[in-house]
Amino acid sequence: MSLEPFTGHPWPEASLAAPIDQSLVEIDEGRALAQAIVDTIREPLLVLDRDLRVVLASRSFYKIFRVNRQDVQGRPVHALGDGQWDIPELRALLDSIIRQHTVMEAYEVTRDFSAIGRRTMLLNARKLFYRDNTHTTILLAFEDVTERRAAEREMIDLLQQKETLLEEMQHRVANSLQIIASILLLKARTVQSEETRRHLQDAHQRVMSVATMQQQLQQSKTGDLIELGPYLTRLCETLAASMIGDTRTIALKVQVERGTASSSQAVSLGLIVTELVINALKHAFPSEQVDGRVVVAYDSAEPNWRLSVSDNGIGRPIGHPDKTSPGLGTSIIEALARQLGAGVGVLMDPQGTTVSITHATFASPSPTAV
Repeated sequence: MSLEPFTGHPWPEASLAAPIDQSLVEIDEGRALAQAIVDTIREPLLVLDRDLRVVLASRSFYKIFRVNRQDVQGRPVHALGDGQWDIPELRALLDSIIRQHTVMEAYEVTRDFSAIGRRTMLLNARKLFYRDNTHTTILLAFEDVTERRAAEREMIDLLQQKETLLEEMQHRVANSLQIIASILLLKARTVQSEETRRHLQDAHQRVMSVATMQQQLQQSKTGDLIELGPYLTRLCETLAASMIGDTRTIALKVQVERGTASSSQAVSLGLIVTELVINALKHAFPSEQVDGRVVVAYDSAEPNWRLSVSDNGIGRPIGHPDKTSPGLGTSIIEALARQLGAGVGVLMDPQGTTVSITHATFASPSPTAV
């Protein structure tokens, strides 16, 4: 078998080069478009290939890190600069993005850079997927949070200083209240006038109540919200210890199923309870009544609530006038209730007295069973 020499016309070189040139032009145009898109991003951004080499870098990357294109383009990310990005954990995360299609979000690093000093950066990275699946690209973005972290640290320091000053102030207030209470008690024991003694004892009891409230507010671990159950219970224990002697058979009880209040509201509620309990223990049981009882109750159905103090003392005898001239204690209670946006209700009968401080839509005050 013999082969005939090829007599056809060869392909012109120009006809082969034209498609190649066109492809190269399209590649250049695509690269220019990609670079333009990357340059529009304000945060520093790198485009990496599957070997973690820099394909593109945004204009903001060069500007912020103060580096040149020749020091970045085509180099592995871990070799950039003075090796600031040569972090084993970072390389492992980027490899995981390539192999397992994961993402990296808010990876925080703090490094020293020769041109810009010590900076804290948040790194975010994800893989780009292409329709032909012929190559791999990772977008790696940098966010400088140096100033933000410095501001956060400054805020923490200021809060700690404030906490220290507050603790010192609370300590001094507690000491001052104890000194005042001791002086009042000493004076009450030495004065000759029975009326003066009673006034000094009342003042001592109120100071001790304020000291108890201050101590509980200081020990509260729930921020600005105070649990009213333990708060009112401890307050009433202090009042009972100072006002109910061994010879008096009076029980002081607290009924609070649930309820919280801000520090300022808790102070107002505590002062109201102090006034009402002192008044009940002083005036509701003038004789040695057996099984006397004072009940402090708090009911809450947000945003409404009702605080009541009830006793089974002498109450108001039949035919007693409905109104009496208000004393200092009554004025204090009404003023505190107004601060809380609440109203004051009083129910008196021969079976006892109930004073209710009601906020919003509760029904009219009714006596607590005693």
